[in-house]
Amino acid sequence: MTAPVPEQVLAEMVDYYRARAPEYNEWWLRQGRFNRGAEANARWFADIEVVQAALQDFALKGDILELAPGTGNWTAELLRTAQTITAVDASPEMVAINRACFQSERITYVIADLFTWQPTRQYDAIFFSFWLSHVPHERLAAFWRMVATALRPGGKLFFVDSLPEATGTAHDQPLPAASTQIMTRLLNDGRHYEIVKNFFDATTLINHCQAAGLTVTVQPTAAYFYYGMGTRN
Repeated sequence: MTAPVPEQVLAEMVDYYRARAPEYNEWWLRQGRFNRGAEANARWFADIEVVQAALQDFALKGDILELAPGTGNWTAELLRTAQTITAVDASPEMVAINRACFQSERITYVIADLFTWQPTRQYDAIFFSFWLSHVPHERLAAFWRMVATALRPGGKLFFVDSLPEATGTAHDQPLPAASTQIMTRLLNDGRHYEIVKNFFDATTLINHCQAAGLTVTVQPTAAYFYYGMGTRN
């Protein structure tokens, strides 16, 4: 069992994403330090298309809660089918980029720490991308209970996150060892931060969801991602 994550690492992770906001999409678009060459980049974008297609087929509708929306790469997909989106993120800088991108009256933004935020209502669907890997092992059960509390009975859940593929991160940013929950992340200007990075297996996620009253399936793409979908019982 890995050691629990200190509170200061959770605070540093918020600082990291606040500072990273202007350059965040370089990772998504495979630019700069994240450019791994034509072949690897093509696999990356092909895997994104697989997840996008699965999300479109699953069709999250109604009032959607998006956790850690960041700059909005997946908010754009949710807007295709949502009536409203409540987007909760700890970074005002990420929220500012997201808001400027969409300028949609259907999106309500909440700036809050997801480790302390609690929902005040239930939603028809919940979505989160590349957030689950930042949840410490010792907080995973509580996180899933929060998700279940926020989802109405019969409501839909969809999530996507990273597989432990070395070319998924920057060339100067190695993946953490399996014995730790903490990864060192760099910004383009050389500043470095410690963040949480966990690669949960499908069985662990399914079992935690079941304990929280959620039924999900989890499957990988060819190289870079896994995604899960399901409902609240």
